[in-house]
Amino acid sequence: MTAPPTAVAARATDLKKIYGTGDTQVHALAGVTADFVRGEFTAIMGPSGSGKSTLMHCLAGLDTASSGSVSIGDTDLTNLTDKQMTLLRRDRIGFVFQSFNLVPTLTAKENITLPLDIAGRKADQHWFDTVIGRLGIADRLGHRPSELSGGQQQRVACARALVGQPEIIFGDEPTGNLDSRSSGEVLSILRAAVSEFGQTVVIVTHDPRAASYADRVVFLADGQIVQELRNPDADEIFEYMKNLDETPSSGGFSQAPKEL
Repeated sequence: MTAPPTAVAARATDLKKIYGTGDTQVHALAGVTADFVRGEFTAIMGPSGSGKSTLMHCLAGLDTASSGSVSIGDTDLTNLTDKQMTLLRRDRIGFVFQSFNLVPTLTAKENITLPLDIAGRKADQHWFDTVIGRLGIADRLGHRPSELSGGQQQRVACARALVGQPEIIFGDEPTGNLDSRSSGEVLSILRAAVSEFGQTVVIVTHDPRAASYADRVVFLADGQIVQELRNPDADEIFEYMKNLDETPSSGGFSQAPKEL
């Protein structure tokens, strides 16, 4: 893969996201500034309504901020047209969602190559074989999603994100629908994507065990970053989250919508 001219894969600068007006106004993000370094695995955590999913959606170009800026590599997303944003998401970003988001009528292989097919690009066969081999789904490529277990479906979704060799992969609760064994497999794959393939991965999760696979854990509360931990274990993350959940809200953000 060709390295971008900067070591920062994604950057948020004074990012603010406001929902509603007047008395019902909610500051989902209240001035977040953060860099996500190329070749690192970052987990974003926080209580319900802390702004973690909103932050990821703004970083990934799935939502627009009220103010501040977001960049992927050296590209500022702020003034991109809808078409430019679509192309950026397609060509430079990979996604792994909780709900897998596979097309039920397509085989596993067709799902994996779908973004490349839409872009009119061919998968690099050596890279494709490497990813499929690492994910252990070579014997499942002809199966449709309904013929796969949840863990297998998520591995197909991981392959889809990896095969296009994006600059950054975002995961929104990527293990949320999986049992503990499948969850561990998917997290190991994302960890390997960083350690072995030099990918950049950013996930939102509520699970301390999932976050312990990351190089860095960023904690949000009331729409702001309140702490970062590097290479923490699951117990450290759990203890910090427990204290964070017990801290009274200073800004009334506890009334924020659940989906933030």
